[in-house]
Amino acid sequence: MDSIYVSFEKCLKKHYAMGAFNFFNLESLQAILQAGEECKMPVICSISESAIQYIGLNTAVMMFETLSQNKKYPAYLHLDHGRSYEICKKAIDAGFDSVMIDGSSLSFDENVKLTKKVVNYANKQGVFVEGEIGVLAGNEDNVNNLESRYSNPEEVKKFVELTKVDSVAVAIGTSHGAYKFKYDQKLRIDILSEIEKLLPKFPIVLHGASTVDKKTIKQINIRGGKLKNAKGVDKNELMIICKDHNVCKVNVDTDIRLVFIASLRQTLRSSPKEINPRYFLSEAKESMKTIIAEKIFLFKGLKN
Repeated sequence: MDSIYVSFEKCLKKHYAMGAFNFFNLESLQAILQAGEECKMPVICSISESAIQYIGLNTAVMMFETLSQNKKYPAYLHLDHGRSYEICKKAIDAGFDSVMIDGSSLSFDENVKLTKKVVNYANKQGVFVEGEIGVLAGNEDNVNNLESRYSNPEEVKKFVELTKVDSVAVAIGTSHGAYKFKYDQKLRIDILSEIEKLLPKFPIVLHGASTVDKKTIKQINIRGGKLKNAKGVDKNELMIICKDHNVCKVNVDTDIRLVFIASLRQTLRSSPKEINPRYFLSEAKESMKTIIAEKIFLFKGLKN
């Protein structure tokens, strides 16, 4: 089975991106792994600090190791938005394939210092490291930023050279959560292109890339939800970014949560006498698997 380093190299060479999908319980992890197998593509199973607090670090690792056994296609366990050296070290020691150290809210020098520390430790263990430069707005798990700050291409180049990270997450206009764009805000492909000129053939990561399907939002709202004016990234723009640029990893969290909630609301309403939790969670798992498969094909530049 390919190492995560080899999988990223293939993404650069063949111009597609791997999906990094956040899991928060057993069913969401099952959905990610099953979708990867059915689509015959590698997947990254991401877990945030808050999800680790909910599930438990060792429990999450054991779940992943058990469910990913005997898979024909690569699956990798990834720490999403690690905010400290300590949490990254714990994830590395626990057996994660990759970690993200997110020092984007710090000054440039402090971000470099923190990221280098993680890289130095991770390199000894053969663990892949993602850094971030620029700030994504939005509220999701332990990420809470009121305003965005676009990545400066020159700073991105300097950051990569100083830290020796394996990939870098950049801010080009996306944001976390279900409310990604306000007013005339849009994706800054020009910034992405400039970064690629300065860092040719270097893996770039796109966070906050959920598309926030309008039909799913409508399904939630007509069943009692209150998600007004939610808006995500355009599917066609995402496909172009993955095909024509060096984006090798695209993070998806919100879309998975949305279909999970939409499914639960539907089955709870349509089956008021049902008291077996497995019935509701099985339906939700299938909904998550479907949306994850759609993303896998999208990031490969294909229409499902």
